[in-house]
Amino acid sequence: MSLQDDPRTAPTAADVRRWRRYLADERAEAAVYRNLAARRTGEERAILASLAEAEGRHEQHWLDLLGDDVGRPLRGSLRTRVLATLAKRFGSVFVLALMQRAEDRSPYADDDDATARMAADERIHGEVVRGLANRGRMRLSGTFRAAVFGANDGLVSNLALIIGISASGADRHFVLLSGVAGLLAGALSMGAGEYVSVRSQRELLDASAPHPEAGRAVADLDVDANELALVYRARGMTEADAQAHADEVLGGRTITAATAVDDHEAVGNGTSAAVSSFLFFASGAIIPVLPYLFGLEGWPAIVLAAVLVGIALLGTGAVVGVLSGASPLRRALRQLGIGFGAAVVTYGLGLLFGTGSA
Repeated sequence: MSLQDDPRTAPTAADVRRWRRYLADERAEAAVYRNLAARRTGEERAILASLAEAEGRHEQHWLDLLGDDVGRPLRGSLRTRVLATLAKRFGSVFVLALMQRAEDRSPYADDDDATARMAADERIHGEVVRGLANRGRMRLSGTFRAAVFGANDGLVSNLALIIGISASGADRHFVLLSGVAGLLAGALSMGAGEYVSVRSQRELLDASAPHPEAGRAVADLDVDANELALVYRARGMTEADAQAHADEVLGGRTITAATAVDDHEAVGNGTSAAVSSFLFFASGAIIPVLPYLFGLEGWPAIVLAAVLVGIALLGTGAVVGVLSGASPLRRALRQLGIGFGAAVVTYGLGLLFGTGSA
């Protein structure tokens, strides 16, 4: 006898509505993973397909509970449906980061109608998606960091510059000239700084990686002395771990520098980081200049510039929040607070210097 046929355990209308919602969400999440898998190859495709199969098992659980009450298929939550669409069209790391948050917020741990295995599955799914998202973060982290920092610095520094000069009583043409000069100087400085920073990091990593000729020496090492263990101890391993790892390497008679590849991916490429930083700084710095370009001055120009920059800061903060798997709203508000805080301080200094010069 099924759950629905037993009058002692017959589900309430609220139970049926909740189960149908879970069923719709499981179907939508499976669609997200299938769409992501379709845009991947190799191991990542197999992992995503396995996640879709797991969501199918969860779907079957709710189908069994609903029985004849399954009714017409519901649509998944708006969030999950949007993710499915994004996964089908883009399949980017941003979708994986959003799915990571969705899996982490699964209600199954607190719902008696979901099995402990299902709750555990959802928790593990979050870790699997986190791992896949981290691969994407590693691939774009260097360029993405330069882009986000460049845009944010352009927004904040040029807004502060323009507001400070406006508060000092300068006319519109001088404010506009200062804003354009700040854009060009800042963009060039950011681009050059990013190039030097990334190149220096990569050179430090190259200096820390095993020498290319070290692998050839392994075959002739004294197995009994095993000086290879000293290499691993110098790199931070304990004596026991270094000895065990050295024994493994000597058994295969090879030494690799595989970890250096991931480190280089995380740092990024110097040229791409410099170009991203230059372009995004300029795109951010032009926003507070726009009101003055269109003839506004005084408070109307300051207010409009602040509104435009505020919207852009919320956007960059939300993007960082999504990519990092954190709350987009919290990160967006943090960016807004920091940016406007700098602008307020600069405005105060502009008033001070403007009053002093008068």
